[in-house]
Amino acid sequence: MHDIYENPLCKRYASRDMQKIFSDDRKFSTWRKLWIALAESEMELGLDITQEQIDEMKAHIYDIDYELAAKREKEVRHDVMSHIYAYGCACPKAKPIIHLGATSCYVGDNTDIILQRDALKLIKRLLLAAISALADFAEKYKDLPTLAYTHFQAAQPTTVGKRATLWMQDLMMDLEHLQFVLDNLKLLGCRGTTGTGASFLELFGGDHEKVKSLEKKIANKLGFEASYAVSGQTYTRKVDYFTLSVLSGIAQSAQKFSGDIRLLSHMKEFDEPFESGQVGSSAMAYKRNPMRSERISSLARFVIADTINPAMTAGTQWLERTLDDSANRRISIPEAFLAVDGILNLYINIIRGVTVYPKVIEKHLLEELPFMATENILMDCVKNGKDRQTLHEAIRRHSVAAGKAIKLEGADNDLLDRIANDPEFGLTREEIDKIIKESSFTGRAKEQTEEYLEVVKKVLDENKDVLGESVAAQINV
Repeated sequence: MHDIYENPLCKRYASRDMQKIFSDDRKFSTWRKLWIALAESEMELGLDITQEQIDEMKAHIYDIDYELAAKREKEVRHDVMSHIYAYGCACPKAKPIIHLGATSCYVGDNTDIILQRDALKLIKRLLLAAISALADFAEKYKDLPTLAYTHFQAAQPTTVGKRATLWMQDLMMDLEHLQFVLDNLKLLGCRGTTGTGASFLELFGGDHEKVKSLEKKIANKLGFEASYAVSGQTYTRKVDYFTLSVLSGIAQSAQKFSGDIRLLSHMKEFDEPFESGQVGSSAMAYKRNPMRSERISSLARFVIADTINPAMTAGTQWLERTLDDSANRRISIPEAFLAVDGILNLYINIIRGVTVYPKVIEKHLLEELPFMATENILMDCVKNGKDRQTLHEAIRRHSVAAGKAIKLEGADNDLLDRIANDPEFGLTREEIDKIIKESSFTGRAKEQTEEYLEVVKKVLDENKDVLGESVAAQINV
């Protein structure tokens, strides 16, 4: 349809896998699974519920009559009651016991937790794929010298692979944060209207142990070890903040990566993937804009800003529950996941398909290397009996002159020739070149890369089963 607004996150950015997690089918079939878990657990604990009723409910998990539910919602103005009605129509024998003792948040909140768990698992898979791709890239370029920058001004050299470890470490920290949140995610449970479990205590004739057992049974049936220890009608909305904080962290890491790629593209050292027929500009046919990296930056900004939603929601909840969280959460949580899904697919696509230009990298390094080599030249001369202070002043004078010629006249960097022609140093150009060749300007960059890759490879190996699953990068550029 082209006459109404459609969310670009679904049309352009997020994968089908992530869209399915937050689809109506997944949401409402999970509601039905929760109603089954509740009824089945109540039956196991002695309530008058039959296996025939349970079987009937199980037979109708996925055949959801959306039209009937929508018609009913127009009458009752309540989505949970509408779907209880639709499920009851499909399950006439089970109709009397569907949702027995529960409140709306039993299906609503527990489903939200289940969907967040599934979405975090998908994000974890994508995160591992991005880390794996970066590890391959770092290994390939671990000893390729490149000019490093501070304040985007030329500094000491590093290697292309070492620079990639900085991107990788950010994602590794995000992975650690994600795993912590995932490991500590719990269900709301079945607590009733204000979280006291009063309705279930009444159902079980005041038997507290059965009410406690009901919580545990439901959690286990849905793949959780436990429910949160206490709650109001809802689980604390801080949980949503913790989840979106993970997504914000990934967005921050990806934005930093994409910014670096954009700078390196400007310097013609890197090109992100570019299809044969791709157009970079409607006016300038020669352009190859880093569109994927720009898209990462754009989506990352959205996710980082979106994180304020659960923070504000958590802080503004009234007593045991208020409903001003509902509309916000329907939008802010799925969209954060959809955006990060798009971000990581782009990240993987870029790092797997990036083109590196070693000759351009070398050219830029050699333009600045004479300035960096002066310390090594100075130390060599001092070892041979020259006066450090005298030579230091000479280097300062020659560096200023060479820099001025570069900036004002567009001249090549002739600093090394100036030093070779200065009798104070007593060095030929060949001797200077030998000093530079034997110098280790990149320090331990190669070794640091190799050492960090050992750490990364261990984590990847621990997650090889997850990493082995296919990662579909559905990217529109």
